[in-house]
Amino acid sequence: MRVRPRSNRDDVGDLPLTPLIDVVFLLLIYFMVTATISPPESRVASTLQGERGAGQQRDLRPQIVTVDLVDGGVSYRLGTRVFPDREALAAALEQLPKEGGLFVRVTDRAPWSAVAGVMQDALDAGFVKRTYVPAD
Repeated sequence: MRVRPRSNRDDVGDLPLTPLIDVVFLLLIYFMVTATISPPESRVASTLQGERGAGQQRDLRPQIVTVDLVDGGVSYRLGTRVFPDREALAAALEQLPKEGGLFVRVTDRAPWSAVAGVMQDALDAGFVKRTYVPAD
């Protein structure tokens, strides 16, 4: 058996650089096209600057309806007011501002039919944003 010494020059061979350059340019074009060019953050207008100024107090208060089962009957609480039935709650929901949406907080004891009724009453009152919040 004859052993030949290996030459490093023969094993490496010729590396074609043209395909490598093509790939680099394609990647460069891809990143340039997909990059989002946005203005510096110092030039972006603040959403706090508006016609109203610093904001109104009602903007900071969430509207929360709490549904609970009290003494065998369903109780609906909106802020400090307690409503014994859905009809009274629906009338109160009509008078609330609709922009901020409505949170429906539900206790573990509340029946699902009452919760679905409140969500439907909120939709009927004109609330586009309704959020279901399970009580802790």
